Amino acid sequence: MTSHPISAAAMRGAVDLSTLSQPTPAAGAATGNGLVIEGTDAGFQAIVTGTQSVPAVVVLWSQHTPDSADFVGVVASVAASYEGRFQVVSVDVDANPGLKQAFQVQSVPATLGLLAGQPVPLFAGVQPAEQVRAYVDELLKLAAEHGVTGRAAVAAPVAADVEPELPPLHQEAFDAIERDDLDAAAAAYAQALVQNPADGEATIGLAQVKLMQRTAGVDQNAARAAAAQAPTDITAQMLVADLDVLGGHVEDAFVRLIDTVRATEGDERETVREHLVELFAVVGAHDERVQKARRSLMSALF
Repeated sequence: MTSHPISAAAMRGAVDLSTLSQPTPAAGAATGNGLVIEGTDAGFQAIVTGTQSVPAVVVLWSQHTPDSADFVGVVASVAASYEGRFQVVSVDVDANPGLKQAFQVQSVPATLGLLAGQPVPLFAGVQPAEQVRAYVDELLKLAAEHGVTGRAAVAAPVAADVEPELPPLHQEAFDAIERDDLDAAAAAYAQALVQNPADGEATIGLAQVKLMQRTAGVDQNAARAAAAQAPTDITAQMLVADLDVLGGHVEDAFVRLIDTVRATEGDERETVREHLVELFAVVGAHDERVQKARRSLMSALF
């Protein structure tokens, strides 16, 4: 620990917080799991009031000193293991000159405690997590002596390996794909679209399953040779485009079908256009390659 351990004498209140603004309804917005609060000039008094029940560790930092900004994360990681016994208050001194002046900040990061509305000196500079923990332990001992033993509400962590539950028909389609029953998967997605024509996930899923159906067992070399020999054969061109999308050559597939649209007319052109739009769904509407190809398709059609 430090040669200047925290003691009850630290509760002298050498820092004058009375000049800060009174609480505002939006003050102290919590982030992440609820343990880190943003401290601002306008709302800091509300945070001070809250330390009557739950201690706080204030980290003052600057955007101009990256190490000081990163240190907030170090303190937050320590706080996570204390189950809400204290909160971390993150103060950007560049955006909050009132707090910078009130705490007489000379360098950042600067870290102090807040307990029962009073500041408690902790340490200056970046410290390793274990050293931060030692200071926190001393602060919490002091808090217990003053009857400040409340806990902050902590959001339960979301397990990373928990998959969201799928709608029944989507799950049915997924299970069918797992057992390599593409017909059943397509039927499940199609039924989902009957129930909800705006089901975007089902639209994408059905397009992907159809792509797998069309390319199952295809001899790629033979398919590409056939397309090269018959550039106006729309079936051959669409098959190679499917193979390209499946293999990750998305732009090649789009260019091939847009060129085929230009070279065809009537029902054949419409068939190629619909096929291309289905491949757009496979890749994703927000993909830049899809957006570019849509513009090219419009030009080819008109």
